[in-house]
Amino acid sequence: MKNKLIILFLLAGIIITNAQTKLPEVSSGKLERIENFKSKFVSDRNIDVWLPEGYSEKTKYNVLYMHDGQMLFDANTTWNKQEWKVDETMSQLIGDNKIPACIVVGIFNDADDRHSDFFPQKPFESLPEKFRDSIMELNRYEGHALFAKPVQSDAYLKFIVEEVKPYIDSNFSVKTEKENTFIAGSSMGGLISMYAICEYPEAFAGAACLSTHWPGIFMVEGNPIPAAFQNYMMEYLPEGSSHRIYFDYGTETLDALYELPQKGVDEVMKAKGYTKENWMTLKFEGEEHSENSWGKRLATPIQFIMK
Repeated sequence: MKNKLIILFLLAGIIITNAQTKLPEVSSGKLERIENFKSKFVSDRNIDVWLPEGYSEKTKYNVLYMHDGQMLFDANTTWNKQEWKVDETMSQLIGDNKIPACIVVGIFNDADDRHSDFFPQKPFESLPEKFRDSIMELNRYEGHALFAKPVQSDAYLKFIVEEVKPYIDSNFSVKTEKENTFIAGSSMGGLISMYAICEYPEAFAGAACLSTHWPGIFMVEGNPIPAAFQNYMMEYLPEGSSHRIYFDYGTETLDALYELPQKGVDEVMKAKGYTKENWMTLKFEGEEHSENSWGKRLATPIQFIMK
């Protein structure tokens, strides 16, 4: 069983960490790339900005920040020939007036640093020291560490809030207020999206966390990480009256691990006063841990956090 979980975890990592150089083609709207965006907090990386059809400087747009930006738009540029279909989904939602006009900022991950960038830092630091030391020794596969660097998700969030967001605010016609700014991701990207809305409640009004990787690593039994996340959320989760949070999970492949820890998170949400008006958790029977699955249901979280 352990080996099976490791394989599933590795596949999940491979699916969303491969580099990409070719500019994706989009079915509608326009894509602009910021090559090797320079940062003093994390490694330089590409950022793809999707602009909807008819984008105009005369209009102010909502902004959706998404992690793992190389997997969002074009299956022909991804290693596994899968994509989120972000351009198709956002165009449909905007065209049907189901969400306000919105741009999407797809921030590439760094394949080597992804786990170090995305693992929420405060919960990690709350773990017993021996356990922290042990998981820092884990390999993604032979010769390649799971954590290539110490956990640096606080720096990754500073990169988004203090470097990327000011650039987007200055160079695109967007609404800069919290009420019009959102963040989304899947798996480890779901974890860092949850962490972002907790650490920067003044920056993001909503977070969409798909297939959130609550185990944190590939070990399930005796793993204190889900409880550490729940304890952190109990302390830092922002008020539901001004924020919306979405969670979901499938039942196949790696997603089969998520139902039990998600139920624990749901209890935290209730204890913090969240209701169906500002929080949603959905189970997708038969869906797996993949871009194809996330793309199928993307419209639901986007509508919910932007409603």
